[in-house]
Amino acid sequence: MTGMNKPASRSSSKDPAGKSTKSPKPADSEAKAEAADAKDLKGPSSEPFPELSTFLDKAKEPQLVPKPAAQRLSLYLRYLEALEAQAKETISSQSLGSALGLTAAQVRKDLGHFGQFGFPGVGYKIPELIRQIRHIMGTDRIWRVALVGMGNLGSALARYKGFEQKGFQIAALFDRDPQVVGKRFPPGTVHPMSRLTELVQEKEIQLGILAVPAEEAQGVAEEMIAAGIQGILNFAPRVLRLFPQILCVSVDLAIQLEQLTLCLSMRERSEGTTAAPSPRTQQI
Repeated sequence: MTGMNKPASRSSSKDPAGKSTKSPKPADSEAKAEAADAKDLKGPSSEPFPELSTFLDKAKEPQLVPKPAAQRLSLYLRYLEALEAQAKETISSQSLGSALGLTAAQVRKDLGHFGQFGFPGVGYKIPELIRQIRHIMGTDRIWRVALVGMGNLGSALARYKGFEQKGFQIAALFDRDPQVVGKRFPPGTVHPMSRLTELVQEKEIQLGILAVPAEEAQGVAEEMIAAGIQGILNFAPRVLRLFPQILCVSVDLAIQLEQLTLCLSMRERSEGTTAAPSPRTQQI
């Protein structure tokens, strides 16, 4: 049809004698992989790692980062911290991916959502990459946390030392039960719920851990939000209905176990080794 461009033909060139020559063949897969690694390892400026302010300016908006990629940052950080404890200094995307069951390309893609890191011919410098990931995740500073619900689970969480090692300080403990209020745990004394707003404001608490029974979870979560808490880690086995601007992550241990039994049951069925179901008894 008149006015339409013709399809582009394959590129060719002519030598001085006028003979046509074909374009060079693309590099093989191994060369391409090496080129990708080299590109990945080039810093965005003359300095291998720019100032954090410049890095953040170039980072993509958080809502554009896929959730699985954001979640894998924690896996990368844990493994890198373990290597740093062993006095390791550098690591390649291939080695980092292999250790976590991922491909080198996936590692580069995940980190590429936040910037470019590394050094040509060296790989990622472990201490620097740890610093960058901590800054991305916001764990390069202390976050104060309120723990609400001091039953068996809440008591165990209060004693867990790993929170503070990762930058989370349990700043206040709360419960409704008069027999629990006043008890002391490693983070401090259990306060009544009537002091929730007061202490959240006084201690500048932004995060909350919810460890109450399912039937109380919605109401308690609303109290936490009204007090000024902006993010909730919910251990109650129910879905919370909260304002969109409130961040909430739910951890249901029974659901995680059900995912394991689902996979095992499917494996048994595929192998023809399904065990006879045993009767479930309800303990009172």
